[in-house]
Order: sequence, then C-alpha cells, then structure tokens
Amino acid sequence: MAQPGREAVPGSAVLSEVAASPSKKPDVGQRAPGRKGGKREELMVPRAEFQSYYGKPILNEPTWQAPDIAGYLFLGGLAGAGGTIAAAAQASGRPGLAHVMKTGAAAAAGLSLVALVHDLGRPARFLNMLRMFKPTSPMSVGSWILAGFAPLSGAAAASSVTGKLRPIGAAATYGAGALGPALATYTAALISNTAVPAWHEGHREMPFVFASSATAAACGLGLLAAPAGEVEPVRRLGAIAAMAEVGASKFMEERMGLAAECYHEGAAGRLMKAAEVLTTAGAVGAAAGRRSSLLRRAAGAALLTGSALTRFGIFKAGVASARDPKYTVVPQRERLEQEKARSEAQAEPQPKGEAGAETNAKATQ
Repeated sequence: MAQPGREAVPGSAVLSEVAASPSKKPDVGQRAPGRKGGKREELMVPRAEFQSYYGKPILNEPTWQAPDIAGYLFLGGLAGAGGTIAAAAQASGRPGLAHVMKTGAAAAAGLSLVALVHDLGRPARFLNMLRMFKPTSPMSVGSWILAGFAPLSGAAAASSVTGKLRPIGAAATYGAGALGPALATYTAALISNTAVPAWHEGHREMPFVFASSATAAACGLGLLAAPAGEVEPVRRLGAIAAMAEVGASKFMEERMGLAAECYHEGAAGRLMKAAEVLTTAGAVGAAAGRRSSLLRRAAGAALLTGSALTRFGIFKAGVASARDPKYTVVPQRERLEQEKARSEAQAEPQPKGEAGAETNAKATQ
C-alpha cells in the first residue's frame, strides 16, 4: 500500500474501505464516553482490534528448561514437606517413618540442587547467589533456604543410615523440619514474581497449590516405603493434602481469568488433567487403604506422580502464556477499563439529596 503524503485527508482510509465494502459502516459519528453534560469527542476512525507488533510475543519465553526447573519445583517441594514430616515422625516415636522421610528428603534436596545447578550452567553461579541476602528477591531467599536445608537433611539422613551421632542427627532433623515449609512453598513465590501471565495471575493461590502438592508427594513416599504400622498419619494427611491440591488448583484457575486457558490447552492441559485424575485417585486410595498394603502403595505412587505432573503442567502453562501476547495485553486493558470506569463513577456529581445529607453530616461533626 502507498503511504499517505502531506495532502492525505484524515479518514480517507475509512472512506476507501467503505467504498470497497458498502455493507460495512465506519464507526464515524459515535461519541466517546464522557461525563454527563460535558463535551464529547467524535471518533473519526474505527476502534482498533487487538494485535501485537507483527504478531510477535510481547514477553520473552522463560529460558528455564522443563526437565531442570520443573523437576526442581517438584523435588524441592518433596524435600521440604518430607523434612517436616520426618521431624514430626521423630518427635512422635515413629522411627521407620522418620527414616524414610529423612532419606527421601535428603535425596530430593540433593537432586533439586543438581537440577538447579545444571540449569544455571555451572556451580559457581549458584554460589554467586549466596554472596548477598536480599529479602525482596524470592530467588535470593530460596537459595539461602536450600543452602541451609540440604546439609541439615543430609546430616539427618546420614545419622539415620549409620546409626552414629544420633544427637546431632536429631538436631539436624528438627532444623530441616523448621526450614521445610519455606522450601516447599518459596518456589511458588519465585515463579509468581515474574511477568509470565499464567504464573503471575495465580500469585494468591499458587503457594497453597504448591504446599498441598508437596505434602501429598511426601505422604505418597511414606505410603510407598514406610512400615505398615507407622503409615497411619501420612495416610490421612495424604488424602487431605491431595484433595486440597485439587481444590486449590481449581480455585486458582477460576480466579486468574483469561490466563486459565493455558491450563486447559495443549501439553499443559494434558498434564494438568492427568495430575488431577492421579491425585484424586491417590486421595481415594489413601482414604480407603487402611487394611490393604497394595492399595496404600498404589495410592502412594499416584500421589507422587500426580504431584510431579502438577509442577510440570504449571511450568508448561507459563511458557504457553508468555508465547501468546493476548494473555499479556487483554487482561491489562481490562484492568485499565475497570479503573477508568471506577474513576468516572467517583467523579459523577452526587444527587442533591445525598449532597445535602453529606453537608449536614459534615456540619454536625
């Protein structure tokens, strides 16, 4: 198309479009919204439809890799919840369950650290994050939590396996248990603090999803490997945590608006659906498996797998939302329009009766 010159007539593009398509009427002569009684501006061109620059994404896709960071989200949650359950099992006199949770938490913490370092590229980059402590940065806080939890859980597991230095092992178990809830949930703050729509829009509910998912995974590990006489607490807790995970995920998707589409479409949708089915089945199996060891173990495997699929599904949904610009622009425009409507409603003159009542109230005060 030829570019208009200095003599171009405003609105000529609209008129030429109408000439080519007489059935289509231009949006000329409509009045823009304004305050009552004020002067309103006439629109001379049609309202613009949503589009990005040449259809390009507005946000860069996350550079994190799915096997590393999605696995880190799952393993970190499993380690944190497992460390806390290990401390509770030790305090309540369940050595078999405590042993399984200690070793499981230490292994998960070590693997999560390996996944994080692998994504960073070299160990020095993780050590550089420990050069300072920044409370406003979830990555900085999480790095320090992981750096404190990993050696404590390792010491607790080593003492449990070898049977040596039991007082030190017990103290390390309680220390890891204290850091466990923070390790299980800080990754929710980490991804929600980004501009990725499918993560940021769920920042209110994401910590609850991660906490319940991590607890379900740790209870699943206990159902798989702990002695039959000591699994009753994790059997009950696993059923409750699994249903809480499903409910929190549904509530998060309902509140996040347009970005919830990413949790129902493509690879993320398939992962989240499979996670919901497995987690629900694990909850039912844990609740009904009081006398059946086979059913308990099947429920434990379902809870573990469902928790992992939840983390991978959330990761995939975030990547998909960053790729499509509508998940960034449309919610922003809706918020701006709501704010504009709220401002115009506040600026409208009050009726005389209300104004007089307000004046009398002020005079009385």
